[in-house]
Amino acid sequence: MSNVRRGAGGVKGAGTIGSVGAQQLSIDPVAAARRLLGAQLHGREVSATIVEVEAYGGPPDGPWPDPASHSFRGPRLRNTVMFGPAGRMYTYRSHGIHVCANVACGPDGVAAAVLLRAAVIEDGEPVARMRRGVTPAGRALARGPGNLCSALGITMDDNGIDLLDPDSPVRLELRPQNPSLAGPRVGVSTAADREWRFWTPGRSEVSAYRRSPRAPAPGASD
Repeated sequence: MSNVRRGAGGVKGAGTIGSVGAQQLSIDPVAAARRLLGAQLHGREVSATIVEVEAYGGPPDGPWPDPASHSFRGPRLRNTVMFGPAGRMYTYRSHGIHVCANVACGPDGVAAAVLLRAAVIEDGEPVARMRRGVTPAGRALARGPGNLCSALGITMDDNGIDLLDPDSPVRLELRPQNPSLAGPRVGVSTAADREWRFWTPGRSEVSAYRRSPRAPAPGASD
């Protein structure tokens, strides 16, 4: 895992706003996921509103055991950021191709994160389209974790940055929490019935639910 940026004493420039934001995310992953709906994400000339997220917990001995989480088997170099502090970005590649972005949450030292699944592009749409390299409908520009990262210019080198630091290349601005609906997470083969995906109702940017073919029959999974 590259460029893990962590600091025991806080991050230069984070200030009071960053501290308050981190406190608001130092909570359980389900509450943090709901809190992130409606937040603004600013990434390299593009701004977007988050409309779909998924919560992920941690290892069996933690407060939120989650076999679908990257941190379930404990801390590794790859998943260090998931163990805190809250407000840091955890990036990984899905299927070795698409970059996906998560926001670490929970108390520092306890694994939890929220996957950013979809957003509405509010500013910088021409830049987002150029980055996507295709001509999708506006509602699809940042629909899906990989497309969201592509549209906002998020890369693996952003792993570990403090999203609440105003000097970060990608920044998170918490806004009043949006109403939400809940359902099973997309594509996970374990804990597949857990309703830890949340989205803003009525938004066409929200992705379609797809159950993993490797998951047990509905009702047979945690």
